[in-house]
Amino acid sequence: MGWSGCVLATQLQALGVRVVGTTRDPASAPDDGLLRHPLRTDTTLSAALLDEIAQAEAVLCSVPPDAEGDPALRVLLPALQASPALRWVGYLSSTSVYADRAGGWIDESSEADAVEATGMQRRRAEAQWRALAVERGITSALFRLPGLYGPGRNALLQLSQGRARHIVRPGLVFNRLHVEDLAAVIIAALQRPAAQGLYLPSDDEPAPPQDVLAFAAQLGGFAMPAAVAWDDPALSPTLRRFYQSNKRIDSRGTRAVLGWEPRFPTYREGLRNLLR
Repeated sequence: MGWSGCVLATQLQALGVRVVGTTRDPASAPDDGLLRHPLRTDTTLSAALLDEIAQAEAVLCSVPPDAEGDPALRVLLPALQASPALRWVGYLSSTSVYADRAGGWIDESSEADAVEATGMQRRRAEAQWRALAVERGITSALFRLPGLYGPGRNALLQLSQGRARHIVRPGLVFNRLHVEDLAAVIIAALQRPAAQGLYLPSDDEPAPPQDVLAFAAQLGGFAMPAAVAWDDPALSPTLRRFYQSNKRIDSRGTRAVLGWEPRFPTYREGLRNLLR
């Protein structure tokens, strides 16, 4: 139950749903009243966690993948296979499952054709969760997400703390999704379970990252950091790889199927709300 999981849990609790999560490090978990059980890949599952899994009707995973797929699923698989109550599983994936489109559009019908390591790991984890759902004969949902932002993680906060990076690649655009909109999408998918749901929630405006940063700087009265070219050798290889992929997300199919519209259709509405 990380950052996005906490936002989702709060919204579900407001609807009267009982929510339990896991954490890799209980000592670092916030004191927010949400119930978390330790989950490590190198230790035995606790009896309390096994009991929660046996009672769970829906399980959502937001754990990043590794070279073999989903490390959490490898630990939880026997318990999930045996859980008598389980009806739905979901996985928070990424649009990294798609290869670079040179600024072109992707939607729910696009082929997940990534061949670089990060995208392949995501594809492997997706397949593992799908296989569990098929084996159990239950519904499932994959959420292929763009960059998330919201309270605690946004350009305003990065600028105020001197952590903002002004990296420029001409022609590059990204879609974004406010974390509260993500929670709303997941709840909509829970309310409309599908055999193999696939969703690409996003905002309405693929935009250059420097435009978002400039808007945040103007909004908050901050100075813009010096610009750095995306292929500058001083940047880490991981960061340079992040700026290599250029694609736009068409989320109309997801909206139609789930009856969902983003509360924050562009970064402007989202950042104004975060400023308040």
